[in-house]
Amino acid sequence: MMCLKTMPPEYRIRFLPMERTIPAEEGEDLLEIAMKAGVHINASCGGRGVCGKCRVRMTEGTLNSSTHPSISEEDYAAGMRLACVSTVSSDAVIEIPLESQVDRSVLRRSTVMSDVDAGGIDEVLLGEYGREPLVERFNLDIHRPDAQDNVSDAARIARALASEPGCGESVMLPLRVMRGLGARLRDAGWSVTVDVVMSGRKEITSITKVDAGASHCAIAVDIGTTTVAAQLLSCDREDGEGIILASSSDYNRQISFGEDVISRIMYAGKLSGLKKLQEVVVSTVNLLIGELLEETGVDRADISHVVVAGNTTMMHLFYGIEPKYIMLAPYTPLATAFPPIDCGEAGLETAPHTRLFAIPGVSSYVGGDIVSGVALSGMTERDGVSLFMDIGTNGELVLGNGQWLLCASCSAGPAFEGGGIEFGTRAAPGAIEKVRINPATLEPMILTIGRKKPLGICGSGLIDIVAELLLAGVIDRNGKFSGGLKTKRVRDGSNGREYVLCFASETNIERDIVITEIDLDNIMRTKAAVYAGCSVLLENGGLAFGDLDMVIIAGGFGHSIDVEKAIVMGLLPELPAERFRFMGNASLGGARIAAVSRRFFDKAGEVARSMTNIELSNSTQFMDEFMAAMFLPHTDGRAFPETMKALEKEQVIGHR
Repeated sequence: MMCLKTMPPEYRIRFLPMERTIPAEEGEDLLEIAMKAGVHINASCGGRGVCGKCRVRMTEGTLNSSTHPSISEEDYAAGMRLACVSTVSSDAVIEIPLESQVDRSVLRRSTVMSDVDAGGIDEVLLGEYGREPLVERFNLDIHRPDAQDNVSDAARIARALASEPGCGESVMLPLRVMRGLGARLRDAGWSVTVDVVMSGRKEITSITKVDAGASHCAIAVDIGTTTVAAQLLSCDREDGEGIILASSSDYNRQISFGEDVISRIMYAGKLSGLKKLQEVVVSTVNLLIGELLEETGVDRADISHVVVAGNTTMMHLFYGIEPKYIMLAPYTPLATAFPPIDCGEAGLETAPHTRLFAIPGVSSYVGGDIVSGVALSGMTERDGVSLFMDIGTNGELVLGNGQWLLCASCSAGPAFEGGGIEFGTRAAPGAIEKVRINPATLEPMILTIGRKKPLGICGSGLIDIVAELLLAGVIDRNGKFSGGLKTKRVRDGSNGREYVLCFASETNIERDIVITEIDLDNIMRTKAAVYAGCSVLLENGGLAFGDLDMVIIAGGFGHSIDVEKAIVMGLLPELPAERFRFMGNASLGGARIAAVSRRFFDKAGEVARSMTNIELSNSTQFMDEFMAAMFLPHTDGRAFPETMKALEKEQVIGHR
């Protein structure tokens, strides 16, 4: 008698407010179901039940859920659960609270902000490097064959191309393009459009009938650990307009698998983990490509090439390459440069002829995103020494000028992305981004993104809070709350002493929003790692902070930093304000110029090859500097003379 295998029951899970319903099997993990449904839920720890960020509310049905310290008995009774420790046991309706949602609206704002001066930068760089795209498009009138001239069709095309600028006679015609070419040439009346890869080995990627209404475009993509940004670009040199046709951005869908690169490398080691991570990041890029084309009406066939930039781990995951050895000593990536391929090989939804290029990186933790930004910044064209900083879950740093470049990466941690902070959140409407504290009353004044009711604290808000608490005497230079303060804002909480920024009635999450001593310690570790990394680079270059001609801060987070407050807490060196320059998304900016200027693309390669990487992972020098920086603003007050004066003026030091 045949024994039939019993299949688990299938249920329907409905997510609100997205109004998205998806089938699920009994016992299936709720966070995994949300991923499959394309519903983003904050999950900083990658679903390990550590961060307590993936809060959801079960409004109908049942879930098998374990309790968690981040959810009170009262909230649990009201249906609040953590998605990562909940499995399906019936049909259910799941509401995603505001603090657990990923809102991409602020990303659209940051994309615009990062390109405020893009026109000026583009004009200068393209004037210097030339507007010659990686893939050129030529309209050719090919001599028809006759009795006196009956050479092959391939030879005819090569002869026509030989007279075009930069082509010569060594353009390769691959078999893929040859197939069916004879009929296409004759159907087109021997007037054709030919796409030719001009960087490295010259190769024809497409031959089609001339279309007078067609555009010639490219796409630039920055694949960040948290966000992915893309721009549609014009490669037509004669139009005289700017090169940016449209921009879009979204959260990297990999964030549901972990906040930082180490979490994702570990997930990639699981069964089918690498495949999942590759699929979700490619799906994010495909979403953005679709949005760009829909916004502009450009046809996919008009996209001749795509240029991507990203950190080394993101590039491994994007290409589907095992990243395991990036995190294992001696920290060796499989590759830091990737050859041009057809976009379809990576899973991108483009025309078959569209070619994919990548900005090369340097090491396991200094990738093509940093190379792209350094090339864009122009620091290699100046005599003065510049310090390039990209502050995220990792702090990537580059020091140098036109003669030399040193680079390093320090594990800053996810604090400025909201990870490891009880009420930390990414930049989103309702996130507290600016804070001021009255030194007399110790009452806060806060501003949120979009001026919505508060739901958490983003990175720029955390910097403000630490600096303001220090200046007001609420915390000491060790990051501990002072005693004897006459305010209801400072109290003993479940995780030790804390300062209440917003009481529950004032928030959008119906809970008090606080900053705790544990939070302060995590923030101080992050700022100490970044400052220590800068110190080690400078020492290796035989320089001090005062020798810097310019500090270049890249990245969306960097654009929102209040320099004065970042100096007070010791994240940035104490230098005159005019020495700081903000670049926004420099990785995307460099990829953009590389797409339309092959000389700039070659320049990025030269920058990557010229960098000397300083490994900080096992450096005793770094650890010494890190411990010295675990103080506000620093153990050595002489490095922050103006800040120390301000603290003394406010009578903070020793004040109770």
